[in-house]
Amino acid sequence: MRITRTFKLAIKSILASKARSFLTMLGIIIGVAAVIIIVGLGNGMERYMTDSFKSLGTNLINVTIRGRGSARSISDEQMYQIEYNNPTLFDGLSPTINISATMKIGTDTLDETTATGVSEDYLNMKGDKLSSGRFIVYADNLTRSKVCVVGSYIAQQYFSGNALGQTIKFNGDFYEIVGVIDQIADSESGGSDDVIYLPYTTAAKMMGIGNITSYSFAMVSEDYVTEAKDAINTVLYGVFSSTDAYRINSMSEMLSTMTSMINIVVMVLSIIAGISLVVGGIGIMNIMLVSVSERTREIGIRKALGAKRRNILLQFIIEAGTTSAIGGIIGIIVGYLLSSVATVVLRVVLSENLTVAPAMWAVIMAFCVSAGIGILFGFLPARKAAYLNPIDALRYE
Repeated sequence: MRITRTFKLAIKSILASKARSFLTMLGIIIGVAAVIIIVGLGNGMERYMTDSFKSLGTNLINVTIRGRGSARSISDEQMYQIEYNNPTLFDGLSPTINISATMKIGTDTLDETTATGVSEDYLNMKGDKLSSGRFIVYADNLTRSKVCVVGSYIAQQYFSGNALGQTIKFNGDFYEIVGVIDQIADSESGGSDDVIYLPYTTAAKMMGIGNITSYSFAMVSEDYVTEAKDAINTVLYGVFSSTDAYRINSMSEMLSTMTSMINIVVMVLSIIAGISLVVGGIGIMNIMLVSVSERTREIGIRKALGAKRRNILLQFIIEAGTTSAIGGIIGIIVGYLLSSVATVVLRVVLSENLTVAPAMWAVIMAFCVSAGIGILFGFLPARKAAYLNPIDALRYE
């Protein structure tokens, strides 16, 4: 009951000077809101990175061959042999050739469209699906067929959804559309859906490439990334005798590295934002010292009536803790509101599905820290009040 009464006195004291109490809380409010927004932005960036890498395929290992002159090279048949010899590690392989060519549909030139030469395994490796038609098959690569598969953006934008059997010109030659990939991205500008896939042998002939230098391996499981990279490295090192002749990158490892970097940045920014909580605590201490001076006579009367030091100490500590806790609650509300506003602004400005998503652990931590800081910084003024001499306090004017 005594604690309840002390808490009521603390609320009464705070409400007696609303403007001063609010300004006292301001540092806490800003600090808590900043921590919530920063951690929320970090979570949003992490989710965005994860979704982006998933669209690229986190189960993929990309191999780039630099080579060591014409005397040492590796063929696509040798790369396929790596997959064949390690069925427990690999679930697919596709040479990848980036096509740089003049692409036209009617009189429209496709300047922003990505065209890639791939194998028949590529669709399953990426985890994509067809909305109509078929994907590239082994026979297409065997005969260097002039066929292609397009993304949903091209099918809708240029063929009103009826792309099968239509043609696209690459450097003046016509290529028949045999399949359309189901929509992947939400962006109206195309993005991941503004793509064209050709048989990699056809692409190699078009680009005048003798030795293919880029490959994508699909792993059976991301848990085998180390073993899979070792299997590829063993063969490539045996051919080139130098790790400088090739590069092996795992998409899951890249995602992990990027996530770690984001977490470090968020942690540093959160610590910087947390400094305002300390500043808020100093503000609470200053105001509580002023409050003790203003209420010196009141303290003297309470002591004369039998109040003990611990009662006076508890009263001012609870008042300081209540002030910072209320500031923390307001900061949480402000943090969530600003997170919602930031989400809308980022989507409009960046045209990306980036969300500021506050984490519950950050909210709880920020509130506990704010309340703890209030109690910590309120202890010195409370101790000063508790140890006032009642005779001097009663004489204070």
